[in-house]
Amino acid sequence: MILFRILSSLLILFILSVNPVYSDRDTDSYDGNIFPIYAGNGSLVPPPSTLTESLKNERTSVLVFYLDDSSTSKKFAPVVSGIKLLWSSSVDLIPLSIDELDNDDKKTFTDPGYYWHGKIPQVVIIDGKGNVLLDKEGQVSFDEINNAISEGTGLKKPEFNLTVKSFNEYNSEPSKDGYNRPRGT
Repeated sequence: MILFRILSSLLILFILSVNPVYSDRDTDSYDGNIFPIYAGNGSLVPPPSTLTESLKNERTSVLVFYLDDSSTSKKFAPVVSGIKLLWSSSVDLIPLSIDELDNDDKKTFTDPGYYWHGKIPQVVIIDGKGNVLLDKEGQVSFDEINNAISEGTGLKKPEFNLTVKSFNEYNSEPSKDGYNRPRGT
């Protein structure tokens, strides 16, 4: 009976001492993989192919450099998920956490780190011949990305109008200019 009381007391102390877990898109806190949390798509990481494989197969590559603990990357995650949704069979989408990039100075064009400028998020679109079609930092508009992918693949850009819809308090579809906004703006 005494052992039961001691264990019960320890369990109660443990429960009271545990802090709740919070995630916040507007802070640079680490909340875990940003794609399932903020974009509703956990299939983006790890990427199914590498840049080397993509270039070897002459496929259009979409490199997205990000950090899991960056508010700007968190805000951009739904755009990356949208790319996957619209172009998944036509391009090789390769989201890369910059934490995992090699700091080797002898990078070649087949190494994703070769294209990274030091800021996040960054999108680089490379056609099947190795030509860079888009290389932009920050909240790149969905329209610019689609235009570059269309140019790289030779496929017609999907006809659609993006509307702002909030899935939950963490993620939403991007507006036409690529920025995420709360519902109704």
